[in-house]
Amino acid sequence: MGKKSRQRTRTDAAPSETPEGAVGPRQPCPCGSGRRYKACHGSAAGAPPAFVARPFEGLPGETDIVAMREFVPSASAPLALTDSDRTVLLCSLLPGAAPALVREDGTIWLGLQVQHGYGDPSRDLTAVLTRALDAEPGSMVGLTEAPGDGPRLQDLVRDEPFTVTVHHGFDFWVAEIDDEDGTMAGALEQANEAAAPTDRLTSVPSAYWTSIGTREYLRWVLPDDEDRVLDGFARLHAAGGEQLVEGDRLIGMFRAHGLVAPVWDLPLGTGAEALEEPAARVHEALREAMDSTAPLTAGERSARAGLASRQLTIR
Repeated sequence: MGKKSRQRTRTDAAPSETPEGAVGPRQPCPCGSGRRYKACHGSAAGAPPAFVARPFEGLPGETDIVAMREFVPSASAPLALTDSDRTVLLCSLLPGAAPALVREDGTIWLGLQVQHGYGDPSRDLTAVLTRALDAEPGSMVGLTEAPGDGPRLQDLVRDEPFTVTVHHGFDFWVAEIDDEDGTMAGALEQANEAAAPTDRLTSVPSAYWTSIGTREYLRWVLPDDEDRVLDGFARLHAAGGEQLVEGDRLIGMFRAHGLVAPVWDLPLGTGAEALEEPAARVHEALREAMDSTAPLTAGERSARAGLASRQLTIR
């Protein structure tokens, strides 16, 4: 009886009420967010904040900003504002993942690794920065709801060189703070223990060596279109030209904020200094490979497919 009842239920069920050509609730939303329609523009709450695929495009230091937001544990870089002489320091991470801190001297520290996300990190950062400009010294500034339409970081930052300082830990948080009772010492020690040793290469832009446990890696954010990067590395791989040091392996790529970051697994003990010359060599070879207009060979197409299958998207 049970089987017949289930069969009858399926047979007598009403046909789909989705009109022909319409988007079904479980189908990908046409907006390109990657969500199902029922959880995006088809939800009862209405459309979520607009997703911006490449939010930092046009900013000086775009590739370094992506690295600082996604995998560099402790780094900072000053931002020069167009309409203010306030000192603003862009930081990978602030205490408690705070979006912004206004220091006692009026300096604003702006955090990249935060717990909110409203579709456009550039607009989110600007909303936090705008509030911090009006906040009292000693304040922590946050963002609890989508900022809506408004300026983006590209509208507020001068086009000047972006200079990154990589910190070995988070001691810079308290460099000028009196901690006589030691209340911050424990939290600082815990944060330092969790921060993987990281160095930025000087021979090429936005390449970061790191040591995680018993492994070493190089993660290198590139400013070029993803297809162009994949084609370039496919040519390099087919020619055996992507190797940095003996025993390394190009294991895949991160995709983050509209850019890609190739990742090499390195032999233990390599260190950052040993990568400077070979990284410059690979960078030059990659530029030449990306500039090539020749069709990919069969071997290069196979290498490209392998690289594309080993991509990890970060949002």
